[in-house]
Amino acid sequence: MASITIIGAGPGGLTCARILQRHGVPVTVYDRDPSPDARNQGGTLDLRAEDGQLALREAGLHEEFLRLARPEGQEMRQYGARGELLFHAVPEAGELVKPEIDRGQLRDLLLDSLEPGTVRWGRALESVGGSGELRFADGTTVETDLVVGADGAFSRVRPAVSDAVPQYSGVSFREAWFSEVEQRHPDLVELVGGGSAAAADGDRGLFAQRNSGGHIRVYVIQRAPVDWIAASGLTIADTEGIRARLLESYAAWSPRLRRILTDNDGPYVDRPIFALPVPHTWTHNPAVTLLGDAAHAMPPLGVGVNLAMLDGCELALALAHHASVGEAVRAYEATMLPRSAQMQKMTEGGAEFLLSAEVPDFGYGEQS
Repeated sequence: MASITIIGAGPGGLTCARILQRHGVPVTVYDRDPSPDARNQGGTLDLRAEDGQLALREAGLHEEFLRLARPEGQEMRQYGARGELLFHAVPEAGELVKPEIDRGQLRDLLLDSLEPGTVRWGRALESVGGSGELRFADGTTVETDLVVGADGAFSRVRPAVSDAVPQYSGVSFREAWFSEVEQRHPDLVELVGGGSAAAADGDRGLFAQRNSGGHIRVYVIQRAPVDWIAASGLTIADTEGIRARLLESYAAWSPRLRRILTDNDGPYVDRPIFALPVPHTWTHNPAVTLLGDAAHAMPPLGVGVNLAMLDGCELALALAHHASVGEAVRAYEATMLPRSAQMQKMTEGGAEFLLSAEVPDFGYGEQS
């Protein structure tokens, strides 16, 4: 039986591995992190019925997902820079179009579903040969019939099939964390509600989202050079220095919104937004393929993880149902590449959308 190797233990790679194992196809996943708990997995995300949830159904994990998911997280609020509520979308009772789940919870759900030893931690990939030869940073090598690059926007697998590299969008996020929010940050709880809240003035924005466990994450969104922190004579650890710069930039905003910039717990996390060229395609290689951000990194508009999981699902099913790996990869790419190209075009320049003062159309639920 063919050997399948996935690089990257994110939602897309793990979804692919889980569905392969359900169909009796052996698979190994390698990840550069030394352990599953080596770093924080990030905030919350919505899993859509037509892709992320579809993949979980194929993985046999949809019921477990629903036990963890937060349907109330579908609530959305849009504010003006003066703090006025412009739009409020509330999900209907029983609405499960795109319930929220913490990234860490989703990853644990997928990891726990795999056979013991499937994921090999602390294995940083160095390079991939055109016929599927893997070379790791520790000097070891692995021969495999198929390498699946599920290792994100700055994939080490992608150079085996494509010369494309992610480009900086001109927009950066500063991520801020708030803990024990019901007790310590009640004003922010009132502002955000059960789901997410956004505000923008055309040049800068804020996006706050409820997480489980009494946490809220806020993304401070600005146009800025990719190295603006260093260029300002600061480091990411200089919380007070960065906060002073942000307060200056948001000086015209309401005091209620500006408190998001002053009350966060701990340091900021710098997250410049990169995206691959549009469209990103490659010449078919029966020994190497890509999924998720490795294949189609886009601005963070709620589609990335969903598409990664759908990619992983479709690739696994193709491998399970085709006579050869090469045929399976060709069938997968024949569907995935046009879909991702279409979505890349739809989201191109989407980082600018995050700064728009226009009220978005959330497309469901009650509005006020």
